[in-house]
Amino acid sequence: MENQQEYIDKAVELAMTHGPKLLLALLVLVIGWWLSNRVVKLMHRTLVRTNAEPTLVKFLQSIVGIILKMVVLIIFATTIGVETASLIAIMGAAGLAVGLALQGSLANFAGGVLILFFKPFKAGDEIEAQGYRGVVQEIQIFNTILLTRDNEKIVIPNGNLSNGCLKNIFAEPTRRVDMTYGISYEDDIGKAKQVIADVLAADENILKEPAPDIFVSAHADSSINILVRPWCKSEHFWDVHFGTMENVKLAFDREGISIPYPQRDLHIKTGQVSSS
Repeated sequence: MENQQEYIDKAVELAMTHGPKLLLALLVLVIGWWLSNRVVKLMHRTLVRTNAEPTLVKFLQSIVGIILKMVVLIIFATTIGVETASLIAIMGAAGLAVGLALQGSLANFAGGVLILFFKPFKAGDEIEAQGYRGVVQEIQIFNTILLTRDNEKIVIPNGNLSNGCLKNIFAEPTRRVDMTYGISYEDDIGKAKQVIADVLAADENILKEPAPDIFVSAHADSSINILVRPWCKSEHFWDVHFGTMENVKLAFDREGISIPYPQRDLHIKTGQVSSS
């Protein structure tokens, strides 16, 4: 009986000594956990309102949630009297070692976050970067997946994309289509320009404003070059390019306008052949 009473007295003493601290630590844990969830939900709503990429929203939500809950656990451990200085030092050293070992992957990870946040391109855009051109199929955290026009899949690390130059081909709603047509020096320039203008006017995919440019750009070795620059919606770029190339050739044939090819005149003299 005396031993039992002694144990009860010790339990009561421990409860009186450490009970308030334990209750405070539990209260900190519950409130901290609740606050961290609230912060994550608030961040999620804010990112959604700013039209952030869903991949970035989920990733940031996960990372911020983990960091906040780790902070809450450290505060909880400190409150109940656990020495956390050595634990934090060990976690910092481990983080540094992992960072050095994975610095390439971390650069790609940071590049992915920057791409998803600042949106220099999005899925469905056609871009040209790192010597490759294709349609963006997916933006992952570490890599971006392109699909080329001939159906090849290209994987480009996000670190290279975020640190290098890239061209977003169809980012703007309209584009200018640049084409050059050569006519013979014997052909009528005014007539050729009018034929081209008629072809452009007949194409409903070509915008009236801004008006197309048609002008002589060069006196080449074998031709007078006419530069043609119509505007169209970005999605009609290739239709306008290939369609105009074909229609101008057919119109030139109907109007008797020739498209010359390189040639050389030979002057034959007695005993020798000279060329010019």
